Amino acid sequence: MRAMLRWAHADLRTHRGEALFMVAATAGIVASLLLATALFGYATNPWHRVFTQSRGAHVWIHTGPGADTGSLAALDGVEQLSGPYRTAADTVSSRGARAGVELRATGAEPPATGRPLLTSGRWLDDTVPDGVVLESGLARALWAEPGDRLTLPTGRTLTVLGVADSAEPRYRPGERPGTVWALPRALPDTRGGSQVVGLRLTDPDDTDYAVQRAVTTLGAGAVTDVSTWQQARAEAQGDTKLLGQVLGLFGIGALIAAALAVFGAISTRVRGHLRDISVLKAIGFTPGQVVRVFLVQHLAFAVLGATLATAAVQTLGNRLPGRLGDAVGVWQGLQGHTAALLAVPVAAVLFIGAATCLAAWRAGRVEPVPVVPATTAPGSGPRRTTSRGGLSRAARGALGLRIPAALVLGWHQAFGRGRRAPATIVRLALPLLLITVALSAWTTIERFDSRPEQLGHAAALTARPDATLTDREAATLLEANDKVTAAHPGLEVAALVPGQTGTIALRGLGTRDEPYPYTIAEGRALHGPDEAVAGQGLLDLLDVRVGDWVRVTVGGHPQVLHLVGRSIEPENGGRVISTSLDTLRENDPALSPTLYQLRLEPGADPRAVRAELADASRGHLDIHEVTTPADRLSALRGVVVGLITVLALIGLTELSTAIGGSIRDGERDLLALKAIGLSPRQITAVTVTAIGCTALAAALAATALGVPFAHWLIDHEAHTTGIGSGIAQAPPVGYVAAMSAAAVLGAIALTVLPAARAARRRLADTLSAVA
Repeated sequence: MRAMLRWAHADLRTHRGEALFMVAATAGIVASLLLATALFGYATNPWHRVFTQSRGAHVWIHTGPGADTGSLAALDGVEQLSGPYRTAADTVSSRGARAGVELRATGAEPPATGRPLLTSGRWLDDTVPDGVVLESGLARALWAEPGDRLTLPTGRTLTVLGVADSAEPRYRPGERPGTVWALPRALPDTRGGSQVVGLRLTDPDDTDYAVQRAVTTLGAGAVTDVSTWQQARAEAQGDTKLLGQVLGLFGIGALIAAALAVFGAISTRVRGHLRDISVLKAIGFTPGQVVRVFLVQHLAFAVLGATLATAAVQTLGNRLPGRLGDAVGVWQGLQGHTAALLAVPVAAVLFIGAATCLAAWRAGRVEPVPVVPATTAPGSGPRRTTSRGGLSRAARGALGLRIPAALVLGWHQAFGRGRRAPATIVRLALPLLLITVALSAWTTIERFDSRPEQLGHAAALTARPDATLTDREAATLLEANDKVTAAHPGLEVAALVPGQTGTIALRGLGTRDEPYPYTIAEGRALHGPDEAVAGQGLLDLLDVRVGDWVRVTVGGHPQVLHLVGRSIEPENGGRVISTSLDTLRENDPALSPTLYQLRLEPGADPRAVRAELADASRGHLDIHEVTTPADRLSALRGVVVGLITVLALIGLTELSTAIGGSIRDGERDLLALKAIGLSPRQITAVTVTAIGCTALAAALAATALGVPFAHWLIDHEAHTTGIGSGIAQAPPVGYVAAMSAAAVLGAIALTVLPAARAARRRLADTLSAVA
């Protein structure tokens, strides 16, 4: 054991750089996997915690005031009802911010089912008749805290008593109103109000069937909106789940690359230490002991890197900026955090250990007396075209063309080593391929930010007029601004899908004379009546495709539409049908626009235009900037930079292995090269050329495979999230060229010094190495 430790210590002192690279790469990989685990936990567990503690309802149904919602309690599978609660739509303002809300009449005691969980303040109190409790997302949008006062359009004020979390679908500006719980007498006494009821089911898997039976019992005309727990969970997970998927995918890819790098490093060391291994066996080392030397050494590197990464994430993870820091902070307080914190690094170490075992097993098979390769043994017959045999026909032809001998010999050394050359290229190309995918992800995010009109966001602002403005007055006011190029009228309503198992968004934007420029990824744009385009999420939900006809129900009125195209839909999980406002009016002439999508001149500042329109309307327009996935995925940019750094470390590890292997393989040729008159500088050029050619081949392979693979991967992720394929953007040629040039030039720079040292070795040292 003592001899094993002494040999391992001596080897470590000789190869400090490779050891440092392995530790750093392992630490980066384990940190990436831990952050991915934190993001998954942050995306899923908080919503589950709120749903469980609040005894959340699996289905929320909005109906007209005359619907008999009490009959739903008798349906099979319904465990308990929450409500019904009388509701009223209104708008509130606080500290200059405005938001659409749903006032919900609730008692002075929180309900048993669908109970909001207070995060600050207190619940409703009969002694404060104008007191309200705000949904937490709405409170953040209004910058409201307990004690603040909200103003209604009528001038009446409400006092914020508390802020609460809810497992219902969250507030989305301009799309879904925020929930405000209030006492019944705080709601306006209007005949046109509505009501909402929650259903808690005995079996959540039967949600679609329960919704279908509930809609049938109430009547399709009485139901205005249906939301389920699956939709609420998907919204709560949102882009955080996608961020976790991307991080986990890259972490696994980096783990595979690191395992291959370890395998290559040990294999190269075995070839370089054949004499040492033979000596160890000659003095009594068994094959098992030789295997354990390599295995323990590299497992120690992996354990050290994993320990450093685990400690860093545990102590500093919650200090990371943005969503990553929030995710780690929440994850550390969840059940199962300790198990995941131990399982991830242990799994990574075991995976690297498995790759180490295979290479170390080859070290255990080395004979006590080294065998001279048949291709170099005297009298072994005709020479074969190998790295240690004669030159290939192509190499001899290149020398005949007076190409410098150093370049020809370097090219031959790089690609004339049988199976070793392709294996080295594959190991070096894998991290470069993953870097290409990371660059593609970065470019796609930048595309959402720089060219949103190509990805489903042609409008920069959404304006919603209040009840005091007519359609003509609102349109005139908006079009009077010289920076507004078009103001497309529209509305968005909830529509029951066929089978009445849920609702989707039915959107009517623009007119036939001035159509809204939807981003079409498949099919064609709208031209005639009853034509519509749909997002990928809706096509998957209804199991239809472009060219089919679909029938949805809006307020009891059927709407039959012909899907002529698939549009890019970043919102609502792609569960959207979009048509023109004229098409919706043909079925219901009483419909009027409730919003305007504003397209601005190129270069116009949306914030400045919003301020100008707000001043011109004197508060009669509620204007919001259109949010894009780039806003929500901004944290991914920092993740991409970190991943590229980790992958670069893995590439450097593999590169150092390739350099060491090339120099060791060239030791036998050093005497021959000196004998034919090559100077030390020319001999250095041979090794540098060999490594440069290997890096160039790896970069070309990574680019050729990485760009189409990244395009497929990004579109596949977009398809699964409902946005739809067609958003992937290949990285600019300059980015790819810079990556390839950096790989090749970096390889050459790292090779020059060790190659020069090897070329200037003394004759005695060279003879000793050959022996």
